[in-house]
Amino acid sequence: MKRIWKYINKYKWYYLIAILSMMIAMALDMFNPRLTKIIIDDVIVGGTTEILWKLLLALIGITLSRAILGYIKEYLFDIASSKIVKEIRKDLFDHIQTLSFSYFDGMNTGEILSRLSEDVDNVWHALGFGSMLFIEQMIYFIVATIMLFTLNWKIALLSLATMPLIAYLAVILEKQIGEVYEKISDQGALLNTTAQENVAGVRLVKAFARERYEIEKFLNQNKENYRLNVKQADIWAKYHPIIEFLSNAISILIITVGGLLVIKEDISIGTLVAANFYTSMLIWPMRMLGWLTNILGQCNASLKKIDKIFNEKPTIKNAENPITPKFVKGHIKFENVSLEYDGVKVLKNINIDAKPGSTIAIMGTTGSGKSSLVNLIPRFYDCTGGRILLDGIDIKDIDLNFLRNQISVVMQDVFLFSDTIEENIKFGVKDTENVDIVRVAKDAQVYDFVMEMKDGFNTIIGERGVGLSGGQKQRISIARALAKESKILILDDATSALDMETEYKIERAIENRNEITKFIIAHRISAVKNADEIIILENGEIVERGTHDELLKKKGKYYDTYFEQTKGLYTENKEVV
Repeated sequence: MKRIWKYINKYKWYYLIAILSMMIAMALDMFNPRLTKIIIDDVIVGGTTEILWKLLLALIGITLSRAILGYIKEYLFDIASSKIVKEIRKDLFDHIQTLSFSYFDGMNTGEILSRLSEDVDNVWHALGFGSMLFIEQMIYFIVATIMLFTLNWKIALLSLATMPLIAYLAVILEKQIGEVYEKISDQGALLNTTAQENVAGVRLVKAFARERYEIEKFLNQNKENYRLNVKQADIWAKYHPIIEFLSNAISILIITVGGLLVIKEDISIGTLVAANFYTSMLIWPMRMLGWLTNILGQCNASLKKIDKIFNEKPTIKNAENPITPKFVKGHIKFENVSLEYDGVKVLKNINIDAKPGSTIAIMGTTGSGKSSLVNLIPRFYDCTGGRILLDGIDIKDIDLNFLRNQISVVMQDVFLFSDTIEENIKFGVKDTENVDIVRVAKDAQVYDFVMEMKDGFNTIIGERGVGLSGGQKQRISIARALAKESKILILDDATSALDMETEYKIERAIENRNEITKFIIAHRISAVKNADEIIILENGEIVERGTHDELLKKKGKYYDTYFEQTKGLYTENKEVV
């Protein structure tokens, strides 16, 4: 709750003026029972008809004033809450952007989306309608109690007799509803994730005829969501009718006891009617207390979940006084680099010296640490031992944004936005006007297939590149990396979906960029054989290194891989025919 007060304080004048309007409207409202009492006792019973028009004008004036003040109150509460929620959602999204890769490794997309949408909306309901109504009803309760005591202390005490019990039940209701709602929120995130994954992977589901399995999986999540909602409804049904009963019982008691007092002539009929008005002002807050506490309970549960994300801190941070080099050559050096993740050694004593403009190729079996190695260069993760230097400077001392601006990455899992092909290619470029789209498109072998499309580079592609082949998506992602014109290029198995001819053309285009330092992860010998150094990883360690010819002469793992990929060119003794 501390975090929310920071936002409320920023817009406190909205709330203060709204509350002031509310209090004036409520003060005017308190005159209605008094005026009604006068009309009954003095005009109807007493026969003083000459004051009736003044009383009626007063009632009309109060009604009009309350309508104007009510509009001001509603408008300001809604505006303030909308502004606060806009800022919370913006700050939450901004904070999520600062979090490191490791946070997203253990977090599903559905949960994050639930926090940004459903939970923030719950805060909006509470800050707008819920808080306004809660304040209003509490003030009504306090002022109506005072007015009742000025009329008749017996009726006042009788009206308040069951209030502590109602308040106790409301507190219990809020506590139990809050606990269940927290579980509903978590389950809702899982439900969203299941639905999102299924829709995103619908082609794979259909290809493997897994529709029934996915339906069952979603059904199970939906059943759990239903069960929790039924539990919430059960709690509500358990306590709310009791609160309603006690609230209605007060009204019956007032009419009964007040009627006896009128018969005994202890109070007038007008006093009884006025007292009944004020009592209804006590009953209504009690009736709404359970509902209001439900809204506030949901808000509190949502705020805890939002706070949980805000409390997450990025593991990758800038140094206190980060360095921003004036010029970058692209010299990358690994010095005894190790990486440990969750107690497991992923990389061990890695030493690499990539001179500016050189090409370093990395090969190895799945899980050998190839992607982990290149992910250390842009500081997606930080090494736990040794250091990595860029032009002689430890990358941990370089400004993080500056560092990443010097690096272009083509990831294993290609991601394209639901936008035009041109915008996808320009994604990483700051000065988009100076981007030679045609050149990078031709270098990445994108140009020809794009020109065959009706709208060319303005063709809008579906989410994650739906409608394009795997090879086309890879080529667009390569064009995106080349358009950035960074000093360091990382290709993480970036040509796996391409045919040999297309791969060869792209390799030539990349090799011609002599000013770029290149790290290439690949499984095909054809993609790495021209590299300045080829590194073979196994269990996080470098087991072989050298040029293509040097590694062939060693007749080790690289040689075996080369033989397997070029069968038919060798004899049984692996000698060239």
